[in-house]
Amino acid sequence: MTTVLVVDDQPLQRYGFRMLLDSVPGTEVVGEAAHGAEAVRRAAELRPDVVLMDVRMPGMDGIEATRRITAAGDRSRVLVLTTFDLDEYVHAALRAGASGFLLKDARPEELLAGIRAVAVGDAVIAPALTRRLLHEFAQLVPRTGGLPEDPRLSSLTDREREILVAIGRGWTNREIASHFVLSESTVKTHVGRVLAKIGARDRVQAVIFAYDHGLARPHAGSSDGEVAM
Repeated sequence: MTTVLVVDDQPLQRYGFRMLLDSVPGTEVVGEAAHGAEAVRRAAELRPDVVLMDVRMPGMDGIEATRRITAAGDRSRVLVLTTFDLDEYVHAALRAGASGFLLKDARPEELLAGIRAVAVGDAVIAPALTRRLLHEFAQLVPRTGGLPEDPRLSSLTDREREILVAIGRGWTNREIASHFVLSESTVKTHVGRVLAKIGARDRVQAVIFAYDHGLARPHAGSSDGEVAM
């Protein structure tokens, strides 16, 4: 059973999400919150698998609530869901520790798939945002030439470093497997080891790490689909 905390300042939105999620076997809405501060309290009390988080709310917004929930180190993962297709929200949400970002115009099956992915430790970004997100990171993150290499990078094998670069380019496991002539199961094992060694919770955080350390820039072969393991 995947437990969900629904956070939105609109009562009808919360009701709609509850109706959808409670109608699907294997998911259960265990609570609701109308603003960020309440979301932080409820997440600490209920420890849901997934917090479905709105961005714009009165008082504490969804970005700050996400930051506090992930900083607490509990099991809950945050999937940001908003009507606002703005780059600054995507960047801020992912920097705050969100494991995914979807728009509210997503189809019900896309939302349910995103919740399931985040619940098991994967990450997801709306397909329309993925390529643009990578290009934005390329513009925002300075090159790190001349700086000492992060010790976490030195712990990676040559193959793991190649996998990290591929993750940073937005490649899916299938694309990585095809490029390096590996099985998808082998790629998934490598990805898991990379995440553990660099201390990333999920694949989205690995993308940010790769960009922060100058290992990745947008590539013509990168995927336009969701960033997901």
